[in-house]
Amino acid sequence: MAEITTDLIVKLRKTSGQGMMDCKNALTEAGGNIEQALVILRKKGLATLAKRAERETTEGLVVSKTGKNGKTAVLASLCCETDFVARSDAFVAAADSLADYALACSLDEGAENLLSTSLNGKKLNDVVTELVSKTGEKVQLGDYAKYNLNGPGLIGIYVHFNRKVGTMLQIETDTDAIADADAIRHTASDIAMHITAAKPLALDKTGISTQTIEQEKAIAAAQIKDKPANIMDKIVEGKLKKFFAENCLLEQQFVKDNTKTVAQVLADAAKQAGGSAKITKFVRFGVG
Repeated sequence: MAEITTDLIVKLRKTSGQGMMDCKNALTEAGGNIEQALVILRKKGLATLAKRAERETTEGLVVSKTGKNGKTAVLASLCCETDFVARSDAFVAAADSLADYALACSLDEGAENLLSTSLNGKKLNDVVTELVSKTGEKVQLGDYAKYNLNGPGLIGIYVHFNRKVGTMLQIETDTDAIADADAIRHTASDIAMHITAAKPLALDKTGISTQTIEQEKAIAAAQIKDKPANIMDKIVEGKLKKFFAENCLLEQQFVKDNTKTVAQVLADAAKQAGGSAKITKFVRFGVG
């Protein structure tokens, strides 16, 4: 049997990122062959993942990254079981690499497409499996979105300092010059922060499902069931209008200036930049 030297263990540890004892055991099982030991460590990760398949992954980190041309950006989350693991160096490194994989993914969305994406000869799925082996916890890809601008505009991103929640929104403008204006860029960042805090359900009321609207109508009607029938419709309509104002991004009062709606804040910034701008879509992801 090949001698399992300290140098060999250290070499495997540097390659795999696993603990010294795990590396020693894998090398012993592999008869000193590093390549086989790496396979053994990976299988350990797969076994742990299978064993913990039913565990909840309610902790993790939200990551984001913008492409060099500024026209492509991603927002994603990597999830695990405990906050302790979410704060570990290994998990943070894997979460940061997730953003690179997301930018490299050829398709805009889909966990399977992202997990099968390769960088430097390694698939993201392998990165996740290795992380499971290192941490002993279930780790999985959470939410994922990728925006691609095909014309003038910009993508605003905000990730909270605790990296538990973040937002990405796409704004289209008349020209790239308007998109590059400080007023628009600062406002895009502020609105992303607003979304993170205010949790809008949709961009405007057309994005609210019919089911949700009917549910809100029913709730409103139940609250005023003792009111005269001839005024009930008006009261329900008023309550529904308030619901839209509180849950539709463009109608929400801006968190930094509640005398204006988000739509008004963006319009003011666009006017200052010398043109017009509109939000076309947004996503908000959170963990924990």
